[in-house]
Amino acid sequence: MAGTAQAEGLPGVTDGPGPNLVIEVADATGAAKGKIVLDLYTDKAPKHVERLVTLAKAGTYDGVVFHRVIDGFMAQTGDVEFGKHGADTARAGMGGSSMPDLPAEFNDVSFQRGTVGMARAQDPNSANSQFFIDLAPAEFLDGQYTVVGQLIDGWDVLNALKKGDPAANGAVAEPDYMVKVTVQE
Repeated sequence: MAGTAQAEGLPGVTDGPGPNLVIEVADATGAAKGKIVLDLYTDKAPKHVERLVTLAKAGTYDGVVFHRVIDGFMAQTGDVEFGKHGADTARAGMGGSSMPDLPAEFNDVSFQRGTVGMARAQDPNSANSQFFIDLAPAEFLDGQYTVVGQLIDGWDVLNALKKGDPAANGAVAEPDYMVKVTVQE
């Protein structure tokens, strides 16, 4: 794709300057599934990266489910309002944090396998706390969603996330969740 940077975290890529989000993942019963490590792009989306780091450091992401996982597309999490493991997650995907929504920071990174993007509503300036990780290339999202980083470790964990019901837009019954999210500077 001419003029578009490719995602940097394809298999075998090295870690960039970070910061990194380290996500410990468990299944619905609490059994550990492993870790996912995301390298965040402060140079491409500084306000969005700052938000993710702030929420992670505050422990806000701990216990949040992967509420929407579509095989061959992406895995979405980060609804700190309605997506807590063990609570009623019927509205997961509709909430955000107590912080204001963020203005879009579209950049030249193309959505590829492992790309991390910020989820949003119809308004391009409505990203808040939710994010997704691509399971496959999704160039149709380029220029429409803010790329914030790239998965650099834990491909096996990402691929093993419990998939959602395709007839329900990927909604996951008894979803996997982020037990603990920490920041490596």
